Amino acid sequence: EGEKLLKACQCYLSTSAGPIAGLLFISSEKVAFCSERSIKVPCANGEYLRVHDKVVVPLEKIKGVNQSENMKKPSQKYMEIVTVDGFDIWFMGFLNYHKAFKCLQQTISQRLDDVDTF
Repeated sequence: EGEKLLKACQCYLSTSAGPIAGLLFISSEKVAFCSERSIKVPCANGEYLRVHDKVVVPLEKIKGVNQSENMKKPSQKYMEIVTVDGFDIWFMGFLNYHKAFKCLQQTISQRLDDVDTF
């Protein structure tokens, strides 16, 4: 059977340094984000390596997903993924927020149902 990609959406990962544009991937096994642009990071040998910002969370590590909006600008909606080990990951700037949230919520619910049946 294997892992299946369910949805890919353009959005921003919210960080303390500011939002990072990229793609959020929702699959039958995990949620992953990859930035559009790479950044240069220094290597031990003095050269630089170009890498993308990435976040990968297996579905079994997700405790829940919450939605939020800016009270002053309700059109600005946010999605929070809370992990079982206490991390929260925020996404924003979705082209179709409701479809992305619904897909993620259903995927997590389905995964929890699958775990409960074993």
